[in-house]
Amino acid sequence: MIISISGKPGAGKTTVANILAQRLSWPQYYIGEIRRKLAAKRGMTIQEYNKLGETDPSTDIDVDKYQEKLGKTKDNFIIQGRTSFKFIPQSFKVYIDVDQKIAAERIWHDTKTRNEGAYKNIQEVKKAIKERTASDKKRYKKYYGVDVYDISNYDMVIDATHKSPEQIADEILKTVKIMRK
Repeated sequence: MIISISGKPGAGKTTVANILAQRLSWPQYYIGEIRRKLAAKRGMTIQEYNKLGETDPSTDIDVDKYQEKLGKTKDNFIIQGRTSFKFIPQSFKVYIDVDQKIAAERIWHDTKTRNEGAYKNIQEVKKAIKERTASDKKRYKKYYGVDVYDISNYDMVIDATHKSPEQIADEILKTVKIMRK
């Protein structure tokens, strides 16, 4: 079984993926981290890299081919990526939603460890979330004809606004266990 995780920025996808991988003793793949490293190699923030991706499909296509290959050659892993549901269609597709204010607060606290650029305040983070979401929608619609934020693409949708990452992981594992019986 493959579990793919997507959702809004700041929803806690990485933390949930880490918990699932640990509990299941499965490997995990984080497409966003791969893209951040590619951006850093070019001396760019992830926002700048996303913007470049609106005209240069290679910023997305290369990592999407990689995850497609993973889905065809491996099993029993967790993958976190906006387009993982599309490129690994046999995966159990999870979308994690979150209130914008909570997302902004989480990202604000998380920016010190990621290549996200420097924010002066929460309002800047909210603006960046809107810009990132718009860029994602534009790129993935243009290149693949999908809206990665359309919850009808997913098998399970969880609102993380008032839940801990552990609670979210518990819900996913409970649902997966029921499905596997």
